[in-house]
Amino acid sequence: MFIKKSMTHNFNMGCRRMSDKKRNNQWAIVKRVMSDLRHYQKWIVLTILLSGVTVVLTLLVPILIGKAIDFIEGAGNVNFHGITKLLMIIGGSVLITSLAQWIMNITNNRIAYEVIEDIRNRAMVHIQKLPLSYLDKQTTGDIVSRMISDADQFADGLLLGFTQLFTGVLTIAGTLLFMFRIHVGITIVVIIMTPLSMFAAGFIAKKTYALFRRQAQIRAAQTAMINETISHQKVVQAFGHEQQVMTEFDELNAELSDAACKATFYSSLTNPCTRFINALVYAVVGMYGAMSAMSGTISVGQLSCFLSYANQYTKPFNEISGVITELQNALACAERIYSLIDTEQEIPEQPEAVVMKKADGALAFDDISFSYSPERPLISHCSIDVKPGQRVAIVGPTGCGKTTLINLIMRFYDVQSGAVRVDGTDIRNVTRESLRSNIGMILQETWLKSCSVKENIRMGKPDATDEEVIAAAKSAHAHSFIKRLPQGYDTVISEKSGAVSQGQRQLLCIARLMLALPPMLILDEATSSIDTRTEMKIQSAFLQMMKGRTSFIVAHRLSTIREADLILVMKEGQIVEQGSHKALLEQDGFYASLYHNQFS
Repeated sequence: MFIKKSMTHNFNMGCRRMSDKKRNNQWAIVKRVMSDLRHYQKWIVLTILLSGVTVVLTLLVPILIGKAIDFIEGAGNVNFHGITKLLMIIGGSVLITSLAQWIMNITNNRIAYEVIEDIRNRAMVHIQKLPLSYLDKQTTGDIVSRMISDADQFADGLLLGFTQLFTGVLTIAGTLLFMFRIHVGITIVVIIMTPLSMFAAGFIAKKTYALFRRQAQIRAAQTAMINETISHQKVVQAFGHEQQVMTEFDELNAELSDAACKATFYSSLTNPCTRFINALVYAVVGMYGAMSAMSGTISVGQLSCFLSYANQYTKPFNEISGVITELQNALACAERIYSLIDTEQEIPEQPEAVVMKKADGALAFDDISFSYSPERPLISHCSIDVKPGQRVAIVGPTGCGKTTLINLIMRFYDVQSGAVRVDGTDIRNVTRESLRSNIGMILQETWLKSCSVKENIRMGKPDATDEEVIAAAKSAHAHSFIKRLPQGYDTVISEKSGAVSQGQRQLLCIARLMLALPPMLILDEATSSIDTRTEMKIQSAFLQMMKGRTSFIVAHRLSTIREADLILVMKEGQIVEQGSHKALLEQDGFYASLYHNQFS
């Protein structure tokens, strides 16, 4: 019995701690949103002023209508002059109210969408500074969903909050003030019944936040899955995986539907619950007011005015409860956006980091160690000394660490111990931008922007002339196929465009490098998608380009690296052999085994 009570107590304490954590998290997000809104104080003040004008004029109309009713004392005893004057004032008030609401809506739109624009800009800038280790672990669809879908949901909730929250709060305060002036007793009855509505709204709001948060997470997973499938539809169809994809999509779709339905169900309870309570308030006010009118405490016109105020007083509670529901969704989405922005950036530049000028090209790995995860060591105590202008080939079986060495040279990752030095300087002591501007790289994976061929090549040297672009394309043997495109160098291509083949994409990437011609080069399977005849031409162009430049060549085809000055042979993250092609064959070691296996 004692154990059972203890377990129940621990469970309740755990639930309470989780609840407190969620509540604190919500408040932290609210404070973050309020901090972002500080830049728009002038617009917020304008919104509050316009809300005040709208509320005052809206509350003035029932008083005018009540006076108009009191001008009708009986048959043949009507003050038409007074009624006409009041109707003109009512018409003017309604016109000014409509104008104030229109300007307020414009102002609220501006605040909401400028806040989202600012958050998206910050997120995009932050993504450029995130370590590759984070981007490698996150799905592209999830990041896209945070920046597009979640930002839109946040904007909608923020806009609704600005539009209805200020007006609702001011309406409640103003209505109470006007009602107290008419009849204190009836106003106290209204105030006593108000907490019922607020209790119902608050109870439902607590439930909906977790549901909207789950909905946002599933929506992100679905976006990631759709992005993955569409990007690799050829592979899906080639392996007949369509049914499995549909099954996976149906499961995610069903989960999203379930989460959305539950979130919508609980959020939709708010309005009818508060409306029911508000109807009770209206009925009580009507009965109590009618008895007061019969006893002569208030006039019929004042009763009419009071009933109108009772209705206006309860209406904002319905709107605010709806706003709270939307804000729960908005806060859940904001949490996902802020968690992206708060992700730890790559290791910042050293305060004393210098800008590297044109490098000579000397590179050394000084007893470096590196691993992507602590439990799986990769490179351990590796040392290399590369002289300026040397051509260095890196070979070895798949997964031995060839591309990792390239990542360390480019400082996409930092070593855990030791140092990578360029011209004797630790690359952690120079700015990343200046380091990478001294290194040109071509990967197996080609990347082209959605722009013209000319602009894609010019990415390596934005200020290059058309003549320089054409010369680089000719050196890369891309000029002939570019001229056959519909608009030549002005043809617009994209990442998935069918206008150019995979091999032609790689030629464009090579042309991009040949235009920039930095002092150091990295060629990671740069000709993997090119036919043998074109590859021979490209290799001769590469030899010309590599003269006087320190070059690193990663290749599986060992025939392409025979002329390298230094060949680094890697196995399981370690450099097991190094030397020239001839010297390594004479050693009859691991390299010789790889070479003979490839050409046997």
